[in-house]
Amino acid sequence: MVTEKLLKGIVNFRNGDFETHRQLFEELKDNQKPHTLFITCSDSRIDPNMITGTLPGELFIVRNVANIVPPCRETSEYVSTTSAIEYAVQMLGVENIIVCGHSNCGGCSASLNAPEKLDQLPHTKKWLELMESVRERVLSEFAEDEPTVREWMMEQINVVEQLRHLMTYPYIYEKVMAKELMLSGWHYMIETGEVFIYDYRAGEFRLANGSRA
Repeated sequence: MVTEKLLKGIVNFRNGDFETHRQLFEELKDNQKPHTLFITCSDSRIDPNMITGTLPGELFIVRNVANIVPPCRETSEYVSTTSAIEYAVQMLGVENIIVCGHSNCGGCSASLNAPEKLDQLPHTKKWLELMESVRERVLSEFAEDEPTVREWMMEQINVVEQLRHLMTYPYIYEKVMAKELMLSGWHYMIETGEVFIYDYRAGEFRLANGSRA
């Protein structure tokens, strides 16, 4: 059963990885000082620490459907992603923000479909409205008979759009302009382990971890 697997996992963690990094966990017990805010998809196939080779305490992780960053706005609503970004930048003082999209993204794929297909998922449908400008661009610029290209571009252009959304937050804009904060866009390929990083000057994603074999 899944529950038994998870219970076995926490026992193995306590006797294995925890013991290996006992000093690190002791140092983390009272505070955290992550260097990077890592915004990625809720997809179960994405493991930020595994992808980046980082330990607990290094990444402040925000996950949601399709790694979306809502544009800055004044609101009295409960805003999970926005509050996490605010806390990471204003309170924890992260030095980097990475928006990491990925291949075979269900959110991006769903956004490309007819809106009525999400009628049974009203909250997801509403959330994906934040990608509408990306959807419109992809549908207008890439042919219908190339669905793979459309999905690839939806995933990558979406990452770039979320970087733009980050810059609508005054405190992020100020820190970026002062070179106190760096923004980066990644596209992770689940099936190959490749990570493509957005090159602002070239306006395209470039492979960052090609094979050394």
